[in-house]
This record gives sequence, structure tokens and C-alpha cells, in this order.
Amino acid sequence: MSDTHFRIEHDAAGTRFAVSAAGTDLATYVYRPDTPIEESPKPYLYPLNTLSGAPVGVYRPWDHRWHKGLQMTWSHLSGDNFWGGPTFEQGAPGHGYVWRENHGQQVHRAFDRQDAGGSEVSVIQVLDWFASNDEVWIDETRTLRFHSADADDGVWALDFTTALTNVHHEPLEMGSPTTHGRPNAGYTGLFWRGPRAWTGADVIADGGHEGDKVMGTRGAWAAITSEHDEIDGGATVLAYAGTTSAATPLTWFARSSAFACLNPSPAFDTEIKLEPGETLSLSHRFVFLDRMVTRLELEPFAREFAL
Repeated sequence: MSDTHFRIEHDAAGTRFAVSAAGTDLATYVYRPDTPIEESPKPYLYPLNTLSGAPVGVYRPWDHRWHKGLQMTWSHLSGDNFWGGPTFEQGAPGHGYVWRENHGQQVHRAFDRQDAGGSEVSVIQVLDWFASNDEVWIDETRTLRFHSADADDGVWALDFTTALTNVHHEPLEMGSPTTHGRPNAGYTGLFWRGPRAWTGADVIADGGHEGDKVMGTRGAWAAITSEHDEIDGGATVLAYAGTTSAATPLTWFARSSAFACLNPSPAFDTEIKLEPGETLSLSHRFVFLDRMVTRLELEPFAREFAL
């Protein structure tokens, strides 16, 4: 394995930083986004690239403008929407999604740590989650750790950990569309959306699950592998469910039939009730590989990067 150093460079405006390795910009973290309130403003990682510079993310697709690369979200939080777009309400006309003025936002407060460079780099960020009534409901501390860049193997990895503390005066009900009545729509938490070219791509997961059968499973990892548009070759995004401090198990919202996405959902089909002063801790890992793989190739690789 050849070690590759990372570098972090901030923009002059104080809105984002870019992470690079092996002469390639791998990820841009926009921590002060210029986002319409209807998209529930929040930090996001986009562009996302492999070590060769191939794209492994999408930004504001026409079907869901609130999807932006890789971002921490919450679709149902005590009646507010920190996901973006309409809110699912059981029994509502049509597909049950209703536009409401209930969008929350995540606001950058400070960085507690910012590495500039090294074989791995970490950033610790403090954020406030403002509800639609302008009250702060959650005090968050999140860590982004960029590591394991290997130019020979064409791989790099990102660890995302977060501590969400309820600073509201009431318990917070943390759910998803599935906890509100829509089957197999348990999306919430850390969400990655892949490029348009990856629609219909192969989904491979722990436990032998594949394709649409990955949805709702509780394996240690899930991956999507696909060819690129415009450029030759392909890539693989491997995600690890990781850990949660809640009793509710992490469950995969993963598919590629409508669009490619990976989401280790903390509240897929069961709400989390976070009492005032209580903290929900989550830890996940994403690995970006500069080639397509079969299950036979992926499984030993998944064991190597296991949390």
C-alpha cells in the first residue's frame, strides 16, 4: 500500500474547504451553504471524486433538489423536516407528500479542530440545528476524518461521526417516512446519492443481499458499483452501517432502481426518542474505490476496511 498525503484548503470566504490527495480534489465540504430554505440548508460533501478524479456524487438533481452528494439529514424530527422537500404525511392526497413550512436547518458554529495535511486529516465541527420556529433543538459535534488514500489501489476513505444532543425543552421524536406510515421509505441520517449514470447499478451487501433486496436489511456494509458517463471505467462506493448509541438498529435504505443511494438509517422503521440533554452518537464509514468490483472481489476488501 502506498501512502498518500491529504491536504485541506479553505476558501477565502469561509464557506467551504477542499480535500485533496495524489494531486486530485477528492471532496469539497460546503459548511456554509447558499441553499433555499425549502431544501433544509445543511453542510454537504460535493463534489466527491475517486483518486483518479472520477465523479461519485450528484448535486441538486431535478427529481430531488435537496439531494447533495453526501450529507447528514433528518427527515422527520418532531414535526420538522431537516431533509428538504415535502414531508410525508400518511393519508395525504397523491403519494402522501405535502409541502409545509416546517424546514429546519443546520448552521455552522465553529471548528474545534482543523488539520492542514498529513497521511490522514480530521476536522471537528460544531453546529446548531435550528427548527422552523428558529429555536435550537440540537447541538451537534461532528468529525470528518479523511484517510487510507492509496494511489496503487485507487482507494480513499471517509469516517463520519456525530454526537447529536437534544437542547430542546421537550423530547425529540426522530423518525422517517416509514415510521410515519410509508413502507420501505426509512431514509434519514447520513445519506449519499450517486451520479445519474449509476441508476440501475449493481447493489451488493453484507449477508449475500443484492439489488432491491438490500432495502431494509441490517448488514455491516452495502456497496454500489457502476460505470461512469463521459469517461471510461467505473468505480465502487462502499458504505459501513457503523454504530449507533440508540437501541434502534441501523438499517439500510439502499437502492439504484430509481437512483443510486446508500443510507445507513438510524430510524428506518422505529422512532428514536431523544430526551432533553440526551445525546445520540453515530459513526459511519464510506470508502471510494477507483474500479468496479464483483462480490468475490468486494468481500475481502470490505473485511479489510471494516469498522
